[in-house]
Amino acid sequence: MPSSSTTIISKCTVYPDHKSSLKTLKLSVSDLPMLSCQYIQKGVLLSYPPYSFDDLITFLKRSLSTALSFFPPLAGRLSTDPDGHVHIVCNDAGIDFFQAKATHLFINNVLSPSDVPDCFKEFFAFDRMLSYSGHSKPLAEVQVTELADGVFIGCTVNHAVTDGTSFWHFFNSFAEFCKGAKRISKSPDFSRDTVFNSPAVLKFPAGGPKLTFSGNEPLRERIFHFSREAIIRLKYRANNGNILCNPAEILGKQCNDSWKVVNGDSNDKIAPISENFLKNKTVEISSFQSLCAQLWRSVTRARNLSPFKKTTFRMAVNCRHRLEPWLHPYYFGNAIQSIPTIAPVGELLSHDLHWGAELLHKNVVAHDDGTVRKGITDWEREPRLFPLGNFDGASITMGSSPRFPMYENDFGWGRPLAIRSGRANKFDGKISAFPGREGNGSVDLEVVLAPETMDGLELDGEFMQYVSTSV
Repeated sequence: MPSSSTTIISKCTVYPDHKSSLKTLKLSVSDLPMLSCQYIQKGVLLSYPPYSFDDLITFLKRSLSTALSFFPPLAGRLSTDPDGHVHIVCNDAGIDFFQAKATHLFINNVLSPSDVPDCFKEFFAFDRMLSYSGHSKPLAEVQVTELADGVFIGCTVNHAVTDGTSFWHFFNSFAEFCKGAKRISKSPDFSRDTVFNSPAVLKFPAGGPKLTFSGNEPLRERIFHFSREAIIRLKYRANNGNILCNPAEILGKQCNDSWKVVNGDSNDKIAPISENFLKNKTVEISSFQSLCAQLWRSVTRARNLSPFKKTTFRMAVNCRHRLEPWLHPYYFGNAIQSIPTIAPVGELLSHDLHWGAELLHKNVVAHDDGTVRKGITDWEREPRLFPLGNFDGASITMGSSPRFPMYENDFGWGRPLAIRSGRANKFDGKISAFPGREGNGSVDLEVVLAPETMDGLELDGEFMQYVSTSV
């Protein structure tokens, strides 16, 4: 494939088009652990706009300025007060906006290789920057890169300021304004009178925290696509053992509810849940839990670990709907916790898919209001940073969500062609779940593994039977 070099053409600061009425927002017990994580880097690949690239830049700057006026924390900076509490100062200091060019690259160039090309790492600024740097650096940036026949709009946001729900809420709003919206369709909620608000102080060494993983090991990164039918087959197998099924026969029965937001593992669950469902929600292993269980089994097998070693599948979950009463669905900030599920390697691999899927399912279902509050109390007793990484060589960390509205980022001339991320927060065993472009319950998994493990996964027939050869 052609050289991946990207040239920065210009850089400027974009300010909110209205002054902020917010003054400061204190970081919560869900925000503070993210200060050692790198900024979130996610972006959308689009076809070429139906007007000049210069006009596009003008439209994007204007709509970004409007969006920032509704999300004033992103245009602020971090500040630590004398008591050690970290705040977002909503001072309208603005965010960075980069215009870049990689016109030697075509859409097919960057989508056709089996592994994700390195060029995507160059479509984002603030590379390798820790969220603690928000004390002196902008809390967000946008980079717009012109390709030969397309454009990539990359958005980078401080992870101590947003989780995935808030990130995509902002990114979607930015796109809506570029498309011509006159008002925001879903207003963010900046309240801080929640269970996550705490007097606890997280202490940092001089100069701030360090990255918790090396970031230098050789890695392969690949997008695996799972169609709606493949997901249905996986869910059926997870719930019914290794019984063969015909997807057409179970399509009507299972597919209609396989991706509803009431399955218990959503990172973006908003719809109300009935009391009867809550009583019975342990009955069925969800689609996403089924997919996670298959990935856990196959990656663990590819790693050739001792059967006596323990393996961990760690899943980030949205707590907005798990609390009683619920947080506002568009609460702005981090409202996530990590659910670890642990099993001996030999047990996970000697049983069928249902065994591992049920472990994941039970853990997710059990993560209710009481569990969320216990996690907060435990953290307050011993404040600590989030230990991102694969410290024992046997872990998998699942982030993002196939329910995030990534393909709703229509800037005025059509839905994205693909979603991609930058270099941030990637290590052996880091997985991110995206919706498939065709919707209907399809899923893309962005899988980052050591090269020899990825080689083994690609030879794993149990896993690869569900992977689509074309998207």
